[in-house]
Amino acid sequence: MTRLLRTILITHKLHLHYPKCIFRPLLSHYSATADSSEADLTPKPTNETATTGWSRYGNIYAHPVVQQSDHRDGDENPSGLRGNDAAAVKKKGKVKAQWVCSDCGHTTGRWWGTCPECDVTGTMQEFHESKLTDKSRGGLAITEDAVGSWLPRRPEELRLVKLEEVNRGFNHDKWRIPLSGSLGNEISTVLGGGLVPGSLTLVGGDPGIGKSTLLLQISAMIANEHSDDETPRVVYVSGEESLKQICARADRLGIKSNIYLYSSTDIEDILRKTHGLSPCALVVDSIQTVYLNTVIGSAGGITQVKECTAALMRFAKTTNISVILIGHVTKSGEIAGPRVLEHIVDVVLYMEGEKHSPYRMLRAVKNRFGSTDELAVLEMSQSGLQVVSNASEMFLTQQLSDSNVLAGLAIAVIMDGTRTFLVEIQALCLTHSPVSSSQSNGIHANKANIIKCVLIKQAGLHLQDNAVFLNVVGGFQVTETAGDLAIAAAICSSFLEFPIPEGTAFIGEIGLGGELRMVPRIDKRVNTVAKLGYKMCVVPKQAEKLLETEGLEEMKVVGCKDLKEVINTVFSRVIVN
Repeated sequence: MTRLLRTILITHKLHLHYPKCIFRPLLSHYSATADSSEADLTPKPTNETATTGWSRYGNIYAHPVVQQSDHRDGDENPSGLRGNDAAAVKKKGKVKAQWVCSDCGHTTGRWWGTCPECDVTGTMQEFHESKLTDKSRGGLAITEDAVGSWLPRRPEELRLVKLEEVNRGFNHDKWRIPLSGSLGNEISTVLGGGLVPGSLTLVGGDPGIGKSTLLLQISAMIANEHSDDETPRVVYVSGEESLKQICARADRLGIKSNIYLYSSTDIEDILRKTHGLSPCALVVDSIQTVYLNTVIGSAGGITQVKECTAALMRFAKTTNISVILIGHVTKSGEIAGPRVLEHIVDVVLYMEGEKHSPYRMLRAVKNRFGSTDELAVLEMSQSGLQVVSNASEMFLTQQLSDSNVLAGLAIAVIMDGTRTFLVEIQALCLTHSPVSSSQSNGIHANKANIIKCVLIKQAGLHLQDNAVFLNVVGGFQVTETAGDLAIAAAICSSFLEFPIPEGTAFIGEIGLGGELRMVPRIDKRVNTVAKLGYKMCVVPKQAEKLLETEGLEEMKVVGCKDLKEVINTVFSRVIVN
């Protein structure tokens, strides 16, 4: 009994010194070790195993020395691992923080007040990236895993191909997907001739502007092209609305086309379902609601948006299916998500319009298959978006000749892309008012101040003590220099309290010396004014000879060198009186 107690006491002391080590069973060998010293009972590393025995932790046996390479990253600390070894294992499972610029997508390991790549302040956002063995995969890897096993392999993709071989037998006229109807023609003009197979198009706009309505109507146009074909033409996927809500909108718009609807937010599921149907086009509403299971972050985050777009891009290029995405915008009017999103896609379309106005303008900001100078003018009605028949006069109001109320109104001829608009400029001059109270809506404040100063210095108008208020009718933004002359004419009309004669338009840029300068495509601007029945058009003196061969017999073209000559021509009755 004494030997047994002595053996138990020695074993207990060893466990106090090495609490996480399990020792060989000493109970069965107490008789052999009773006469030995404590040093002889110190445990030694061994490769033997045991299934029974006594220990402080129960009937379990483990080796005191464990090879670190036998454990994977992220495993729990083994029973024989202590100190720095255990800390090293824990560090391998540590979550790493990354800072990503929401404007350009630049990634860095620390926070910066200003992005080192694009020099924009306050755009660095934090997200966490796990450093586990099963690392997250990107959009291209997801597409390869999700659809790569059944995507067709083309022989020309595996070798270098000459340009002449690619164009051999290629019909550019029938390459694009046509969009029927007057609305389809307007949209096709913006796209450069129609929807390109295998392209990735992004449509952005403010909430409630009509993005979903537009894409539902585009889907109906594509489906109607081959209504007799059994192959599905369009798949419309929505992550924001239920199928019944989409059907209710289709009934309101009078759409009876055979469009395949699907409600999902999982990209892998969407790609599998779409490829099984082999449609002509895929519509995703919206890119901020879909996600990839293997990518860290919630739907709409920077990483999710970028990787989901990359997966859809790979899918479109491989299957030759046109993909159209809807993108949300931020409060500043830009598409939400990283700036790299607009670099990935082929076409970026913006839908603009005033909140309380029925008019919508669709313009291309980026287009790899056509020009970005085109603009479509649409009107929102109960039956959906429709084409505006006379877009040139949509920003005009009905004038009454010789009315003192309309003093301060002038017509500017503005071009947006290849489309010409007649825009009404309104000016109001208040005498004995502080100059600092001047305001402008639709016109840049610096441009308004420059034109006012030129009128004071070069034209001799005493506007020093007047507050000038400027407004563009219809919410239009006048950004090009061709509207300078109309702004100056509106200010003169309000200051002199004399309305400009009805049927008069102004085209020209104003220099700091008060001279009138030429503007691009002035012949097309003047022809548009003549077609709308205007009687007189004031242009720079240089353009008068250029327009002699245009056949403008019914409209008088007046060429002026500077602002003084414009005032003498338009407001001659005021000067005489």
